[in-house]
Amino acid sequence: MGYFEGFLIPLRQHRLFGGKQVTTQYSGGRRAKKKGDMASDSQGDEKIPKPERLHGRHVLNRYEDGMEKCIGCELCAGVCPAKCIHVRGADNDPENPTSPGERFGWIYEINYLRCIHCDLCVEACPTEAITESKMFEFSFTSRQDAIYTKSELVVDDAGKAKRLPWEDWRDGEDDQTSGWMRATSPSGDATFEGEVGWSNELGYGLRAPEPKQAERDAHDPDRDNGDRPVKVVKR
Repeated sequence: MGYFEGFLIPLRQHRLFGGKQVTTQYSGGRRAKKKGDMASDSQGDEKIPKPERLHGRHVLNRYEDGMEKCIGCELCAGVCPAKCIHVRGADNDPENPTSPGERFGWIYEINYLRCIHCDLCVEACPTEAITESKMFEFSFTSRQDAIYTKSELVVDDAGKAKRLPWEDWRDGEDDQTSGWMRATSPSGDATFEGEVGWSNELGYGLRAPEPKQAERDAHDPDRDNGDRPVKVVKR
């Protein structure tokens, strides 16, 4: 491919030339912060829609009664290939337990300078305590800010992720977590599609399962469902 042909690629993707415009006007939340409205998505501060299975910033969930799901088993830290998770468990107070089990996550830290968002921690967690939101816009000003502690990761009393000053949250970015990826089809068994495979969560109750494959295909405009003619190439 020559130099000029390479320059034509982004032009073909622009809407003016009949393509799909990929780049949007996004300031990283700066314009929204100046207006005092972090939910603003207009006038050059719009995020593109994100896939439902996107791996973003982690949250530590609670049950509907407010108890923490984390039991301090440290499996997430053991499976992490980037060694970015540090967990230490402690025994629950029988009179005032933090979690339903015998132990709870006393210390929980994630170093986002190391995290690769592989979601293996979500896969390993036996209680669905750790999941990932769709928010991935971080703007750290110090290394210490990049190390999230338990107080920053545990959801608030409404079940919502705590929104820190250096994060650019928008509406819907914590509506669905990556629980879908780990609980929809265990061991590749398609019979589990459309079935709830996880426990309730504070603020959300029992999340709805991911639609079955046929339903997803019917709503996917980029997938050939047999309605379009198929070109046959003769050899």
